[in-house]
Amino acid sequence: MKEFDGKMKEKHRGGGPKGRRHHHGAQTFRRGRALEFLERLHIKRSTFKQQLEAPEFQEIRPVLLGELKAIELVIEEFTKHFELHEADENMTESEQALPEENKGSQG
Repeated sequence: MKEFDGKMKEKHRGGGPKGRRHHHGAQTFRRGRALEFLERLHIKRSTFKQQLEAPEFQEIRPVLLGELKAIELVIEEFTKHFELHEADENMTESEQALPEENKGSQG
């Protein structure tokens, strides 16, 4: 009876490759969600930059500058906390293309 109990425990504790794959999948899922959130932060940042340049927002320019600084701080902390440094560089490149796309849809 002891052998049977030992084998059951061994199988149960084993956590073979299947268990690891599940854990890795969860990490990938969370990283994907973090990257999506980071992308949304970059979009907000580019929106604030566009609003700073627009004449109709000159009255609230100080507020926009504060919001821009705040969102840049959040992006920096979020990137460091989730170790998304390479993603931040990729977002910067795509962010540069973003205003051109927005200009095309506005005009």
